[in-house]
Amino acid sequence: MEGSFELTLQIVIAVLAGISAQVIAEYLQVPSIVFLLLFGVLLGPDGLGILHPQLLGTGLEVIVALAVAVILFEGGLNLELRALGKVSGSLRNLVTIGTLITLLGGGMAAHWLGEFPWSIAFLYASLVVVTGPTVISPLLKQVKVDSQVATLLEGEGVLIDPVGAILAVVVLDTIVNSDAGPIVAASGLLIRLGLGVGIGISGGWLLGFFLKRAKFLSEDLKNLVVLAGLWGLFGLAQMIRSESGLMATVVAGIVLRGSAIPEERLLRRFKGQLTVLGVSVLFILLSADLSIASIFALGRGSVFTVFTLMFVVRPISISLCTWNSGMNLRQKLFLSWVAPKGIVSASVASLFAIILTDRGINGGDSIKALVFLTIMMTVFIQGLTARWVAKWLQLNPEEKASGAVIIGCNPLSRLIARLFQERGETAVLIDTDPEACKQAEKENLRVFQSSGLDIDVLEEAGLESMGTFLAMTNNGEVNLVLAQRAAEEFQTPRVLAVFPRDRQASPALNKTKVGQAFIPQLPIKAWNQYLSDGQVKLGTTSLREPGFAFQQAHLRALIRSGELLPLLVERDSRFQVVPATEDWQIGDQIIYLLHDPRPKLLKRLSGGNTSSRLALEKLPEVEEVPISCPISDAAIEEIVS
Repeated sequence: MEGSFELTLQIVIAVLAGISAQVIAEYLQVPSIVFLLLFGVLLGPDGLGILHPQLLGTGLEVIVALAVAVILFEGGLNLELRALGKVSGSLRNLVTIGTLITLLGGGMAAHWLGEFPWSIAFLYASLVVVTGPTVISPLLKQVKVDSQVATLLEGEGVLIDPVGAILAVVVLDTIVNSDAGPIVAASGLLIRLGLGVGIGISGGWLLGFFLKRAKFLSEDLKNLVVLAGLWGLFGLAQMIRSESGLMATVVAGIVLRGSAIPEERLLRRFKGQLTVLGVSVLFILLSADLSIASIFALGRGSVFTVFTLMFVVRPISISLCTWNSGMNLRQKLFLSWVAPKGIVSASVASLFAIILTDRGINGGDSIKALVFLTIMMTVFIQGLTARWVAKWLQLNPEEKASGAVIIGCNPLSRLIARLFQERGETAVLIDTDPEACKQAEKENLRVFQSSGLDIDVLEEAGLESMGTFLAMTNNGEVNLVLAQRAAEEFQTPRVLAVFPRDRQASPALNKTKVGQAFIPQLPIKAWNQYLSDGQVKLGTTSLREPGFAFQQAHLRALIRSGELLPLLVERDSRFQVVPATEDWQIGDQIIYLLHDPRPKLLKRLSGGNTSSRLALEKLPEVEEVPISCPISDAAIEEIVS
């Protein structure tokens, strides 16, 4: 009884420490593995002596295997196949040519600089060919880079993990069975890869087929069915051929993602939570089991080995694998800099250390220490500096993301879309009303007749690369739901919606970073009617230093009176939809609508038609220098006619 309590206590401590590390890392906006490693070493035998993973015995291997299966499945489930198509050539090269380059370069560095025997040196290199989604994915959530770079890093992290693990097993088999020739080793690699792919494709398809037809299952039970299914596929592949299960889980996740199962978002969220828990517990346990003395015993040669891997081997791999990719030098430099190692390297190295020791082969503890040294150096040096490097290389998409996806095809949204287009930026409209969509098409606007909740449509509309998501249907509550869903699924820099004033301070709203568009309480139906009736004038004004306070006060007075609606603002060469909480700045150029019922009255008196043209005007009381607006009179005529 006492022994079982001790084991329970070890798991409880690992969970508490792991989740605490995740919380601190998220608060400080740094990679969680930094604190997971620190907490594990601190709690382990070389620290406070509270955590003793060796007490778990073979149970540690079981926990590692099942947790890694979930981690890799979740990585495959999150892979965006459409985005992968843009970098498929480079990704294929990284998983194949890049793996070979890292294996050869890392092996030579470990032998010549770390003074390891050739066999142990190449075993180390096979363990560090992987990067790892457990480090890359959280890092990319904190460090915003353009989608091409992010997709390539995520795809490499997910796909190269099983390849690296299988490669490491082949190298280990060659060391343990020294009489095995290269043909036997190569065939073992191909058999494991082929078996894993076959089981993953068939198992992922069966899971998707069952989930789409098992409508009697609750969402919670469906998530557990997937968990049981992925562990079943992992166990089946492992039973047929060791280490083929990792590839099976990755492929199953990719196939299940492509099956378009209902409520896929909830499944990904559930698997994401399991992955965070698995990563937290594994890193705490594995780092607690690490001997600090063994790391110091490696000497300076091992440090030079890791530096060579980071600053020589990785850049060579990236330059060759992305030779004809169309990527610029800045993107390639960032890819060369970011290659932190993760849980697969740590877990497989820990298992291999046990196997080598049991077989009486020297070097098991040294291999484990060198792999953990590599993890520490890559995470601390590359992970902690990735944000600064991305900023220095100007890869932040928020600074250059442009264009907008607008939900709703009413007159006001069509006007905003045309303003974006006239400036040379992409604008896409989405609406379920076929008549409204036809009207948008007549105005040469790109439009999708669909629901704004359809993630596939949002992806096809290109929301991932857009600067703005704007929900402005006539229903404020619907707009809020659409915006929250978009903010959860996409990393769009600006997510805005037209919604009631009383929802502005909602905690859920603040968490998803949804902003209120235009003004706090927009009577959108009224302004759409003004546009349809020609009772508006489109104007532009620039806020300048002389008289800025008066300009600002005058604008706010007109907004409060309901006479003026600010639409767009140009600031520092960036074109944006005006948020309701906007603080005007000197140099802002504002495009607005001014309610003016006189044009309609004059036309009726003069016998004119009901179609009117929005004249570009400025406010004489506000603007002293004529400003041209980036939209032609003919274009505005087409919108409101």
